[in-house]
Amino acid sequence: MESSRALAEIRKRRLSLGLSLGDLARAVGRSDATISRIERGQIRPSYDLVQRILGFLEEQEGAVAPHLTAADVMRSEVVTVPGEAPLHAAAQTMERGAFSQLPVLEGGRVTGALSETALLRALGQPKGRRARVRDVQEPAYPQVDGRFPADLLAGILTRYPAVLVVERGAVRGIVTKTDLIRGLRGTPLRRPTQESEG
Repeated sequence: MESSRALAEIRKRRLSLGLSLGDLARAVGRSDATISRIERGQIRPSYDLVQRILGFLEEQEGAVAPHLTAADVMRSEVVTVPGEAPLHAAAQTMERGAFSQLPVLEGGRVTGALSETALLRALGQPKGRRARVRDVQEPAYPQVDGRFPADLLAGILTRYPAVLVVERGAVRGIVTKTDLIRGLRGTPLRRPTQESEG
C-alpha cells in the first residue's frame, strides 16, 4: 500500500524538483520510456528500482530544501514592556495588541516575561493595581541566536510560550508556536503587526 502511494507521487515529486524524465532515468540507470510508464502506472517496477528512484528523489529534496533558522521564522517586530511600568499600563499594551504575553526589558536587557495569567493574578489582589511589572514578572523566555536550527525550536516551544532571537545582547525577534508552524510548513511569513504573541 505504502509503495503504491509512493509510486503515485513520483511524477509530482520529480516535477516539483524541476527534474526531467531524462534526469531521473539517468540517475537510476533506466530509459526515459521506462520511467514514463512507471509514472503512468503502466508497469510495476522491482523493489530495488523503487528504492533507487525514491532514494534519488529524497537526496534531491534534501539538497533543495532550505535549512531554516530561527532568523527565518522569527517575527522581527517585538513588542516589550518595561519592568518599571505600572501593571495597568502593561495591561493596556497587551489589550491593544491582543498579546497574551510580552518580554520584559530593563536597561535594554530582557529580565523576564509578563503573561495574562500573571497579570490577572496580580490585578485580582487588593494592592495589585499599584504594582509594577517587575513585581509580578515570570522567568524570561529562552534565547537563541539567529542561526539556531528552526526545527529544534519545536522542542523548546512545547515547554515555553515563545523564544527570543538575540544577537550581541540585543533582541532581534521572537518566535511563537504559530510562527514556527508557518515557517516549517512553508507558509509565507507575512504577519499583521497587531498579531498576538501567543
